[in-house]
Amino acid sequence: MEKKYKAVYEFSKLTRILHWVRAICIVILTITGFYIAYPFIAPDNHTGEPTGFLYALMRSWHLILGFVLIAISVFRIYLFAFTKECSFERRSFLDVVNPIVWFKVLKAYLLVGGHPHLKGAYNPLQMVTYIGVMLLIIGISVTGLILYAHVYHNGLGGAIMPFTRELEVLFGGLANVRFIHHILTWAFIIFLPIHIYMASWNATRYPGAGIDTIISGYKFEKEEQH
Repeated sequence: MEKKYKAVYEFSKLTRILHWVRAICIVILTITGFYIAYPFIAPDNHTGEPTGFLYALMRSWHLILGFVLIAISVFRIYLFAFTKECSFERRSFLDVVNPIVWFKVLKAYLLVGGHPHLKGAYNPLQMVTYIGVMLLIIGISVTGLILYAHVYHNGLGGAIMPFTRELEVLFGGLANVRFIHHILTWAFIIFLPIHIYMASWNATRYPGAGIDTIISGYKFEKEEQH
């Protein structure tokens, strides 16, 4: 019996680009966010002159990449929900509501069964996880905008202030907003290594999946020829 593989186009070029840009943004936002909360290094300034504004630089990059993350996340939601290129991803919902597929996927992760054939790009566990990550991005973006409008009262900050002030009250005050923003950052810190490990595990156990697909866009499904 000869084993052959067929290529299945899973992720569009734009989807892959947005994935990696979003990943870079999250990593840099985490680093700069911790620096804003606790400036752990400072420029070597022997003259006492007000130069080497490292804190301002970190804050500026945090704001820039924060808005980049918001923009590409909104665009990614649009692509997922409405475009033909992401129809294969949307079909993953058919597996989410199928308890048999859930059972087979969990068996595969526990190394007591093979991976089931999926109707979409993601297995049920992946799909639920990705929805959770998108909710995390929405939560950290909203709290970030509240903090932004509290400092910058002109331009965009002034335009969104009436809305963000209402949310600030809803969250119980600015201190709670900062705390939630911080906790959501830790959620990303916990998620990222698990995500990288599981993607690497899938790529190793099921060649042609995992990391391969988010780089090339293709996964390779096994066909058995007699």
